[in-house]
Amino acid sequence: MPHLLIVHHSPSSGVAELAAAVLRGARTAQGEGVEVIERAALEATAQDLLDADAVILGTTANFGYISGALKHFFDTTFYETLEHTKGLPFSYWIHGGHDTTGAEHAMTSMTTGYGFRLAAAPVVFTGDMTEEHLEEAEDMGASVAWSLTL
Repeated sequence: MPHLLIVHHSPSSGVAELAAAVLRGARTAQGEGVEVIERAALEATAQDLLDADAVILGTTANFGYISGALKHFFDTTFYETLEHTKGLPFSYWIHGGHDTTGAEHAMTSMTTGYGFRLAAAPVVFTGDMTEEHLEEAEDMGASVAWSLTL
């Protein structure tokens, strides 16, 4: 059974709503045997990543960077998982108040270091969350999950 790992830092109700949309989309493939595993960024482990067949990452943009919680996940899993993550399908979401440029650059840099392969267009935006953003997040979650059934 393929495993989709969703690791995120969602400290506000708005970002938690975004995470819920991704999970809703991802869970549409559970009937096809995809197991969806959700972990808070500070709780996710190297073993979670080693067990994953795909990963979705989520973060806020804080002070021009990804959240410290997601950075902690990257810092604590990199060396233990590096040989196993090359080609791992992934996508991500980033929500920022005013700017996501630095967070996007960090996400690209780190996921390139892991050797992840982008499997669905990321959801990246600033300002107020809209229904369109939630729909995009749900679609992204579904796309990554359903890619595991092919």
